[in-house]
Amino acid sequence: MEPRAPCPAAIPSVERKFRVLVGVTGSVAALKLPFLVSKLLDVPGMWKRRSDPVLHIDLRRWADLMLVAPLDANTLGKVASGICDNLLTCVIRAWDLSKPLLFCPAMNTAMWEHPLTAQQVDQLKAFGYVEIPCVSKKLVCGDQGLGAMAEVETIVGKVKEVLFQRGGFQQS
Repeated sequence: MEPRAPCPAAIPSVERKFRVLVGVTGSVAALKLPFLVSKLLDVPGMWKRRSDPVLHIDLRRWADLMLVAPLDANTLGKVASGICDNLLTCVIRAWDLSKPLLFCPAMNTAMWEHPLTAQQVDQLKAFGYVEIPCVSKKLVCGDQGLGAMAEVETIVGKVKEVLFQRGGFQQS
């Protein structure tokens, strides 16, 4: 019998590299993406190299966790309804539900307070996805209220917590 490569889950956490797939939507909060990614790259065990583009099924297989940050109202509605008309929504629709998917809603306060938004967020939670709640602050449009994407440190902290709970790595 030939020796086989160890199952990735059997590799000690100090050696295992984690691959987090970050989904980005058209929200103005996407301006925080470079800072978010730079902080995620500081997480111990995080995968750090680029590869050639792959299709949605390859991406779902590749990632240990999916983070959609920000998740705008348009994409929230699509995901809650099962619409998959772009790479991001296709990856989400094909997502392996045994792996965590975290989402960070971000939208104008008036959109956040619309009754459909709560229904759509509840639908995503019913799929087993984890919400990182939006926060209240002065929005780019000048409005004050709920709807801003959670702070980067909050998001990174939740990613670490979820990976740690799954036996991913030692928290520092």
